[in-house]
Amino acid sequence: MVLIGGIGALRMPDLYTRMHAASVTDSMGAILVLVGIMLQAGLTLATIKLIAILLFLLISSPTSSNTLASAALLAGTRPFEEAHQSDEEDKE
Repeated sequence: MVLIGGIGALRMPDLYTRMHAASVTDSMGAILVLVGIMLQAGLTLATIKLIAILLFLLISSPTSSNTLASAALLAGTRPFEEAHQSDEEDKE
């Protein structure tokens, strides 16, 4: 999972798509690790605490990624537009 996220962060053309690759990897990595620990712990108080941690991560991670992307947009970082330009050339 981390390897795929690293490749995505290197191959993507701009900040926003790189941020998307990193946030998806972060969320999926947390889900997989915490679910694995829950399966190993069985039905105990620790599992309930892990569920609470997982819910917090599932809410806070996308929220922080969205906030970072909004801050980058306000700072003037423009999204990659080469794909849009080639689509317009194909229509002509």
